[in-house]
Amino acid sequence: MGATPLQNDVFLRALKREAVPYTPAWLMRQAGRYLPEYNATRARAGSFMGLAQSPSYAAEVTLQPLERFNLDAAILFSDILTVPDAMGLGLSFAQGEGPRFAHPVRTEQDVNKLHVPDLAKLQYVFDAVSLIRTELNGRVPLIGFAGSPFTVACYMVEGQGSDDYRLIKSMLYARPDLLHRILQINAQTTAQYLNAQIKAGAQAVMIFDSWGGVLADQLFQQFSLHYTRQVVQQLIKEHEGRAVPSIVFTKGGGQWLEQIAACGADAVGLDWTVDLSLARKRVSDSVAFQGNLDPMALFGGEPAIRAEVRRVLEAYGEVGRGGHVFNLGHGISQFTPPEAVAVLIDEVRAYSPQFHGDCSQS
Repeated sequence: MGATPLQNDVFLRALKREAVPYTPAWLMRQAGRYLPEYNATRARAGSFMGLAQSPSYAAEVTLQPLERFNLDAAILFSDILTVPDAMGLGLSFAQGEGPRFAHPVRTEQDVNKLHVPDLAKLQYVFDAVSLIRTELNGRVPLIGFAGSPFTVACYMVEGQGSDDYRLIKSMLYARPDLLHRILQINAQTTAQYLNAQIKAGAQAVMIFDSWGGVLADQLFQQFSLHYTRQVVQQLIKEHEGRAVPSIVFTKGGGQWLEQIAACGADAVGLDWTVDLSLARKRVSDSVAFQGNLDPMALFGGEPAIRAEVRRVLEAYGEVGRGGHVFNLGHGISQFTPPEAVAVLIDEVRAYSPQFHGDCSQS
């Protein structure tokens, strides 16, 4: 697998804040319901879990957006909730609904039953990573990923998605010891899970802290960032003779940017509420940034999309000793017209080289 040289390593180099000829781009949830070919594959698979647990189907949908768009990275098609499913919580996806767990973790007895699962239960994920790497054949790098310990815990305790996080916040305030126990197990599992993805062929990894931003100040640091840092510190830093960069993304985490940037990751993902120019000053280019277009901008029509892409690139400015990966500030909406994505990628490629100085791709 390591014998196939990368034809396009701009994404990896940008994460390491190395010189690149243009701003690389990929999109969170780039393989998903906005693509008709994805929906056709999911129909053949019979269900979301049938799709995610089949290495061949997962590889097929991972590669679909690369056939349409000039993207600089592929991201493994999977779900952050495969980990608690391996813990025995009984994950299911009903058509048109979000994920649900048959056995949520809400009592002390539930917590005491939890343990780091046998990673063999997640072998289908690692098999998918290996297959995707083979089928990419060096075209672009492959990103592996996992949910943050806190975000995964939200689903484990709530049993499904939530608008107010009442159950997990009740545990946080009433029995913080139980939540810390869940988070410790999640952190150990997540580090092992991501390292297994790296060994299988993932060339960068991303931690999605989708719900860290719902926490109060000081509680974010204790219950989210502390455990994300534990994961980052345990990650394999080099594989196949090359650095394996890591990205941490906390939606709604802009107020804690300096602390997130100090967690040890190579890059910090930013949502659309953060000013990139101010963010660079706040961390003195100590990390690369990924982001941060509002996903809803893709519904504004071509002139608006191009204008917003330019605005984001201009906000980051001359790259210099920094690093920028263009992305959305959260996952792409299922209702997004695919043509809008084509416009976005085209504008990034056309407009971004001016911010990179005199640099040629090596």
